Amino acid sequence: MNDHTLNHYAPPRARVADLTPDEPAAELRLFSHQGRIGRLRYLAYVTGASMVYGIAISVVTALTITSPVLTMVATLALLVALVWFTMVSGIKRCHDADLSGWWSLLGFIPLVGLAFIVVPGTQGANRFGAPPPSNTWGVRLLAVVLPVVCVIGILAAIAIPQYAIYTAKARAAQQAGQR
Repeated sequence: MNDHTLNHYAPPRARVADLTPDEPAAELRLFSHQGRIGRLRYLAYVTGASMVYGIAISVVTALTITSPVLTMVATLALLVALVWFTMVSGIKRCHDADLSGWWSLLGFIPLVGLAFIVVPGTQGANRFGAPPPSNTWGVRLLAVVLPVVCVIGILAAIAIPQYAIYTAKARAAQQAGQR
């Protein structure tokens, strides 16, 4: 082991021909039920669609405030569009797990839809096509929005009433001390 010709600081040399080349990613078709999407992209798409729905409902309500029937029709149309887009995304998510798109109907059962986020997709190509493309920074950022908003909402729902109780007790103690 005391070979004087061996350079201990040289990078290791190895053949890497045994690695397989990366498969090309499938093309994303946002409004098509064909293809595959990963967990993070599914979460980002559904979160983004819900945000667009909320903004659209606000605009429709503001513009049609004098006509309740028009507001109801527009709201129903937007809701149908949201459910359709969520179903299309769910079908592609099922395809990523090498399942039939009919499994996406389970998303309507409370808490079962979380499986679309937890269950990983198949590695490489499957019967529904090539693997989905890697996630961009926009997808990652949009996917983080939903969990962050939920955590902030839960903390606010707990903290705001507790703070109101605290301030009421502090005022009562302050008034009792002034008498």
